Amino acid sequence: MTMMRKLNTTIAGGVAIALAMATLPASAYTGQKLAKHAKVSIAEARAIALKAHPGKITDEELEREKGGSGLRYSFDIKRGAVTQEVGVDAHSGRVLENKKEGPHPD
Repeated sequence: MTMMRKLNTTIAGGVAIALAMATLPASAYTGQKLAKHAKVSIAEARAIALKAHPGKITDEELEREKGGSGLRYSFDIKRGAVTQEVGVDAHSGRVLENKKEGPHPD
């Protein structure tokens, strides 16, 4: 293998790993202690939220909040210059909120 081919292979591998890591949120999230009360897992809620608004999850939490069952996952999803807040009920998986993040995020 030539030196240039080795370099290209190494760069391509590094780029693939960086892209994969950029799309994965951190394993811990705010409110994780409430997870034992949820019927929907964080992984299921992420998939529901990303279906409602495709993009990159930049923040995620599980919180007690009015509406639905009172327990919801909240995701900030960035696509381009827009950040959307998507709320997913932690019991039913229903999308409770899907709106552009305001100037003063929670």
